[in-house]
Amino acid sequence: MRRIVAVEYVTLDGVFENPAWSGPYFNEELSGWQDANLREADALLLGRKTYEGFKAAWPQMEEQTGHFGVKMNSMPKHVATTTLTEPEWNASFLPGEVADAVKGLEGNLLINGSGSLVNYLTRHNLIDEYRIMIFPVVEGEGARLWEAGTRIALKLTDSWKTATGVEVVTYVPA
Repeated sequence: MRRIVAVEYVTLDGVFENPAWSGPYFNEELSGWQDANLREADALLLGRKTYEGFKAAWPQMEEQTGHFGVKMNSMPKHVATTTLTEPEWNASFLPGEVADAVKGLEGNLLINGSGSLVNYLTRHNLIDEYRIMIFPVVEGEGARLWEAGTRIALKLTDSWKTATGVEVVTYVPA
């Protein structure tokens, strides 16, 4: 059985790229929550850009991030790409049509970032749960989580707020 969970950082105005704005609000509550998200995952499901960014950063972060970094570096990664040819960092590239390849995967799959992949999988009704951290910041510009034309009705299943004002919401397709 396959279950796909997308975990995203967004600003109040929906920007999700380069979340340096999250730093002042990231605390032990969010760290523990992110740790739990990773622990329940069997593998990561990533778009090319996020994969390349993670692959460049995480191998050097293991010492400072402990078991979280060890899990990030050692777990399998399934990557949606048409341009990369040499998988590294415990990765495999999804063959053929991405939706069909994802349907063939098993286990609990975690998506972090990967906005284009999230939008694509949303349009194909393949994401089972959206866990979104909404930071009390307005960026005014930048890539939005939801691309034009992406439509989905969602049902709120959980909501809580950190001491730093980050609203953490969980939605499932309605």
